[in-house]
Amino acid sequence: MDANKGKGDQAMPNPGGQMGKPVGVPFMESVLPKAVKRRVHALKRLQEQCAHIEAKFYKEVHELERKYAALYQPLFDKRREVVTGAVEPTDEECEWHTDEDEEEELAEEVKEKATIEDAKKEEVTPEEDPKGIPDFWLTIFKSVDMLSDMVQEHDEPILKHLRDIQVKFSEPGQPMSFTLEFHFEPNGYFNNAVLTKVYKMKSEPEASDPFSFEGPEIIDCEGCQIDWHKGKDVTVKIIKKKQKHKGRGTVRTVTKQVPNDSFFNFFNPVK
Repeated sequence: MDANKGKGDQAMPNPGGQMGKPVGVPFMESVLPKAVKRRVHALKRLQEQCAHIEAKFYKEVHELERKYAALYQPLFDKRREVVTGAVEPTDEECEWHTDEDEEEELAEEVKEKATIEDAKKEEVTPEEDPKGIPDFWLTIFKSVDMLSDMVQEHDEPILKHLRDIQVKFSEPGQPMSFTLEFHFEPNGYFNNAVLTKVYKMKSEPEASDPFSFEGPEIIDCEGCQIDWHKGKDVTVKIIKKKQKHKGRGTVRTVTKQVPNDSFFNFFNPVK
């Protein structure tokens, strides 16, 4: 999922900024001679200025990401069309030679001879050609450690309807942020065509502690309301519990809704 990498998960190194980071064990300025302490204060001012330059660096990185996102998008649109079966790639687009091809060709020759013999005995019914690439995104989710831990068995039938994932960056002049969009085909679980999660970011040193600045950080995130069909909400489960009346001694069964592990809790982040 190259297009959909978590922006907050990786920080681009800035050699100029990182070289200016103070290292080593903090020392007490009070024990320094007055003249040395004065020079240390000058270094702190320089370090603060470095932090502000580094913040500007990361803002320009964000602008660069937005620029290249626009260049990637036509390729991602083509990927979506192939995955969903909207278009069939040409023979030229499907060319991809691997070291295994020669072995496969030999194996195919053997299979072809066997098939000819079998065809004489019985008519072979061709398999139905599936549309696009079935379960493309579900397969990715189950293959990536961080995501596979989030996906529960009851999530899998829903994720089969996931058509595409897109990243949208904030516009120029707006606060730094990015939005993950999960596009679904019509399904029997919820009415939403798109589920979103917005990540708000900050790339400014704190006035009270400028030396702790280490680049952009996620300061807030906001999910979306999922319009579940009745009885299809996999983020909750119904449990039944028997209660005995203290006075009459009668027993009744009550139902209670409790949270349930699900990938779709991803869209309901705690503020």
